[in-house]
Amino acid sequence: MVARYYRELLNFLSRTVDDRDAAADLAQESYARVLAVQQSGQTVAEPRALLYRTARNLVIDRYRRGAVRGETLSLDDDAADVHQPVLQAPSASEPEASAVSSQGVAALLAVIGGLPLRCREAFILHKFDGLSQAEVAQHMGISVTMVERHLKLAMKACRACRDGDGEQVGVDATRASTSLRS
Repeated sequence: MVARYYRELLNFLSRTVDDRDAAADLAQESYARVLAVQQSGQTVAEPRALLYRTARNLVIDRYRRGAVRGETLSLDDDAADVHQPVLQAPSASEPEASAVSSQGVAALLAVIGGLPLRCREAFILHKFDGLSQAEVAQHMGISVTMVERHLKLAMKACRACRDGDGEQVGVDATRASTSLRS
């Protein structure tokens, strides 16, 4: 099987990945996986088809890994060129960004926790539990218009928190809560 399809598979992979060395690695991996299937005792009716399907899957995996890493260049580490840009970790994985993100989440949770009870309940049912406004209204025994008011207040508080006006949010929520009752 190796001698029979190797050159054909190598040419296919070379055209697909535009790198002869990477194509040779992918061909070798494809053969190793097909041979492992055969040695496991499974009957392979069409070894060529399995070989090509395995190769295509490996090419897809290669491109996915490259996309996740932000790479558009060859994955061959030995051929690293000094002109290739140094890939950095996403800024979200930096400690400062992580701390700011967790502080933002904590602030949002505090804002949600500080909402009036019925407003918070409507917001949680709609945003976190995925209920429609009509379903929230039915669940809470209030009108859809009232649900809309609660959601508007909650969203305003969340936006204010996001924009950095967190201290004003508690005052506004309390003020809005009293106006909703009247």
